[in-house]
Amino acid sequence: MTTTAVNTGARDAGFEDAVYRKVSWRLVPFLLLCYVVAYLDRVNVGFAKLQMLNDLQFSETVYGLGAGIFFIGYFLFEVPSNVILHKVGARIWIARIMITWGLISAAMMFVTTPTMFYVLRFLLGIAEAGFFPGIILYLTYWYPANRRGRTTTFFMTAIALSGVIGGPLSGWIMQAFDGHNGWAGWQWMFLVEGIPSILVGIWVLLYLDDRIAHAKWLTPDEKTLLERNIAAENQHKEDPPVRQVLSSPRVWLMSAIYFSFVMGLYGVSFWLPTIIKQTGVKGALDVGLLTAIPYGCAVIGMIVVAHSADRRGERRWHIALPALLGAVGLVLSVQWHGSTTMAMVALTLATIGILTTLPLFWSLPTAFLAGTGAAAGIALINSLGNLAGFISPYAVGWLKDMTQSTDSGMYLLAACMVVGAMLVLSVPAKMVSRGAD
Repeated sequence: MTTTAVNTGARDAGFEDAVYRKVSWRLVPFLLLCYVVAYLDRVNVGFAKLQMLNDLQFSETVYGLGAGIFFIGYFLFEVPSNVILHKVGARIWIARIMITWGLISAAMMFVTTPTMFYVLRFLLGIAEAGFFPGIILYLTYWYPANRRGRTTTFFMTAIALSGVIGGPLSGWIMQAFDGHNGWAGWQWMFLVEGIPSILVGIWVLLYLDDRIAHAKWLTPDEKTLLERNIAAENQHKEDPPVRQVLSSPRVWLMSAIYFSFVMGLYGVSFWLPTIIKQTGVKGALDVGLLTAIPYGCAVIGMIVVAHSADRRGERRWHIALPALLGAVGLVLSVQWHGSTTMAMVALTLATIGILTTLPLFWSLPTAFLAGTGAAAGIALINSLGNLAGFISPYAVGWLKDMTQSTDSGMYLLAACMVVGAMLVLSVPAKMVSRGAD
């Protein structure tokens, strides 16, 4: 190879890296902000529980059912929502999703009965359906697989960041505003935390571009490079009819894996404040500040493991090992519940492990799906997986009512993480390697 050819290749690689940095700085921070407010509205009911149950005389089972019923609405409308997004464009559809869920989340402040609690949580699930898989699909329009692992991870650090920000914020709102204007702290929390979703949804209409071709901030050469890379990758993917995708054994295997991991995710998300409070921590603000620790550590863990996975071109073990770490952390949180310090160590390990599995998981299905097939397949996997968001809080709440302890619930979630790890390792390595470096 001549010196000229080497220099040309280096320049081309440098140009490509610069283009993707430009795209990432434009899209990822904004999408991360969208997901932070989305996840905050989804799980702030875990903080509301600290006051809401006493105020409204709800049982743990009522809370668990209400927290989880969100995912029934989410499940029913996930696939059609994502197919609509693929047809009409991400800008309009994501804005619609965010504005409607912000309004419904704020309306949670008016809950007075279990029925109202169930109905509003169900409607919130319908409103948010399609958001997360829509963003995962949207990233496939811009990034090839060998760059998508880190990008998806940065986007999904929003789950952890929402815990870092949302825990102290929710605790502070509930403690500082309690009784103002005759409203309880949890009512203020729903109102204050619903408004950002509406505002960011309006911003989506002004900021987001549906496709590479629509991006006025890219030069013609930059657009050509990006579109060429996506077209080259899509040649090796399937774009089967929606009906075929919905019956694909591989898609159902992915759904089972994701279901296992989401069981762990929402077990932690909905019950972490309660578990910390049970160790002897009293004030809502103190609980909120402590919840920020596991999530803050998870941000670091997610980024480090994703970087390792992309650098090594390996996916399965980078998913399975964190899943097993999450299971160990959940078990230790039961064994060490008598000490706030040791329980926090265990919960931090659990949160790092559980959250690290999620973004890297999405490198599996996006390695073999494209086009409308990807829209339907990603939505089906996400909707079936998120049924665990219904089962997990309800099961833990029911077990807590039966045993007066969250211990058995944590053991159940740990078992789910182990099952998920085993299923990941059953995926053929050659299937995943198509999406690796």
